Amino acid sequence: MAKLYFYYSAMNAGKTTTLLQSAHNYRERGMRTLIYTPRLDDRYGEGVVASRIGLRANGRIFERDDDLLAMTRTDLELHGTLHCVLVDEAQFLSKAQVWQLTEIVDALNVPVLAYGLRTDFRGELFEGSQYLLAWADSISEIKTICHSGRKATMVVRVDEHGRAVTDGPQVQIGGNERYVSVSRAEFKKIVRGEGRIELQQPELPLAPQTGGATSREG
Repeated sequence: MAKLYFYYSAMNAGKTTTLLQSAHNYRERGMRTLIYTPRLDDRYGEGVVASRIGLRANGRIFERDDDLLAMTRTDLELHGTLHCVLVDEAQFLSKAQVWQLTEIVDALNVPVLAYGLRTDFRGELFEGSQYLLAWADSISEIKTICHSGRKATMVVRVDEHGRAVTDGPQVQIGGNERYVSVSRAEFKKIVRGEGRIELQQPELPLAPQTGGATSREG
């Protein structure tokens, strides 16, 4: 029986990588998927869902007022059997769209895998995440780590100097501000102005290649 799954995490935990891997696993078995992505950031090209490690796939763009159930019905009529719907950046869904995802599961019997942030830089729930937490059949956390060594569960917005930004719109694409995943304890400290975030992250250490071989993720 189809279910609605919500996979949440802080920033840079590998949500999109996990989504793309799931989509690949379906396609590898000859099963068709549909990926939805919000029209917010076109850094990789319109409708392209891309991860930080280089994986990418084409997705179907949706706007805040789009009816995802109707869009999925149309896709079924045009292309036939659909085995899974995947949603990237699911925190940006509206309440109505989360309900539409439940209808894709219950009325169309198609499983839905939604991936997104749980809270914003103020520590408050996004609308999409709020209702996914309320209505999803299965909820899982994709874990990542804070610079302190603790599990990162929150997101802080910082300026170019690594200082916390506590005002502004919930969603902001581009500019000099960054989003960083931190533990709850670090979130409190940084928001109080008692610390800063080091923005520069070192590259992963890679073993030198020998014999012309190329490195490949397993």
